[in-house]
Amino acid sequence: MKVKVDGKLCAGHGRCYTLAPDVYSPDEEGYNSARDEVIEVPAEREKGAQRGIASCPEGAITLVAP
Repeated sequence: MKVKVDGKLCAGHGRCYTLAPDVYSPDEEGYNSARDEVIEVPAEREKGAQRGIASCPEGAITLVAP
């Protein structure tokens, strides 16, 4: 599974890295540190990645097609 965080949509609420710290992490300003990057998510962390996607109020995290 791959996900991407849209840097323009990410508002720094921190829900993604609060719910799935093994997938997402904050930068110094509280935004997702992987903005505008593709994150390769190992199979054992997919549930956390999905929680991060579902929790983002801006819809900034999306699945990347294989």
